[in-house]
Amino acid sequence: MSPTVRHGDRLLVRRVGPRDPVAPGSVVLARFPARPGLLVVKRVVREAAGGHWVQGDNLLVTDDSRAFGAAVVVGRVVGRLWPRPGRLPAAAD
Repeated sequence: MSPTVRHGDRLLVRRVGPRDPVAPGSVVLARFPARPGLLVVKRVVREAAGGHWVQGDNLLVTDDSRAFGAAVVVGRVVGRLWPRPGRLPAAAD
């Protein structure tokens, strides 16, 4: 599957707190405790102990929860501002 977000895209992100619900399928900005300086944009698969299980849309070339474990969600991506403004597509099953 091709990635929903590409390098250079400008995104609008709404900050979420630790108790705010994040639905599976949501595109989020997250941080892996195992890689504290790294922020990533991934899709939520499910809740997990210590955070959320997140994966990239292109499973063959992405570093995600399969490599680093549960992620802490920092914000939910609301939409893309540039270069193709609009809402992000839902996950294809």
